[in-house]
Amino acid sequence: MPRPDARHHLLDAAERLFAEHGVHTVSDRQVAEAARNSNHSAVHYYFGGRTGLVQALLDRHRAAVEPAQQAMFATSDSLLGDIRALVIPLTDVLATLPTPSWRARFLDQAIHDPNVGSLMRASAGSSSQITASAATRLAHLDRSIVHARAKLMTHVVSTACADIEARAATSDAPALWTEAGTFLCDAIAGMLQAPITSP
Repeated sequence: MPRPDARHHLLDAAERLFAEHGVHTVSDRQVAEAARNSNHSAVHYYFGGRTGLVQALLDRHRAAVEPAQQAMFATSDSLLGDIRALVIPLTDVLATLPTPSWRARFLDQAIHDPNVGSLMRASAGSSSQITASAATRLAHLDRSIVHARAKLMTHVVSTACADIEARAATSDAPALWTEAGTFLCDAIAGMLQAPITSP
């Protein structure tokens, strides 16, 4: 019988524990134990430490969503098209994960963790290019408002997806990721284009 992929099991265990408890409240030893790895230094051995482990989780996610993001962005001709290129590949990937899954909750923890923020920005890949395109389509709005709304968009998507995933984990009803993706795209397009009320 082939030896299980220890690296893969460590990633899965870390994603679940980080989703449930936060990135910096879980020890490397706890990750190894959850992965049923008797080597308590396994995280250091396979990833070089905590930063490498988190980076590997972000890289795994980016590899899953980026091809579809690039394909959808290549045919986008509108703000809604750009938003769909950002959101739909994410919800499509989440739909392929087994139930329960922890990907959306891990990403939500990571986005709201200031120590992981720099890693996430460096791992943005196509997302940065698509976000920049969306910003150019909002050139009629104040730049600071566009920037603030773009940050809000990230939080809305991450929090909504984490909530959907959490509810699916404790319910007999499956998560409706396709419907969620469409709803989020429409809501975000409206929010980004909303008129600015003067103070």
